[in-house]
Amino acid sequence: MTDPSPSDVALELERLRGAVEAGFARLDGRLDLLAQRHDQTDERLDELEARVDELERRRWPLPSIGALVGLAGLALATLAQLR
Repeated sequence: MTDPSPSDVALELERLRGAVEAGFARLDGRLDLLAQRHDQTDERLDELEARVDELERRRWPLPSIGALVGLAGLALATLAQLR
């Protein structure tokens, strides 16, 4: 085997350097995309939490309404028995 000349080694190192730089550029682009998606997901989660909070504030107090209906039924039944 013959030893490669210094110019061949330099050329191969330059090619390798270019490939590494291209790989890092692709990786950097992918990381930027992931960071953007993470930010969008955080925004959507905040919006969803706000919507759930709003729904919880506006929901009907069903147990209280049930108790009032029960008491009204009891009052009507008592009134019907007294007549």
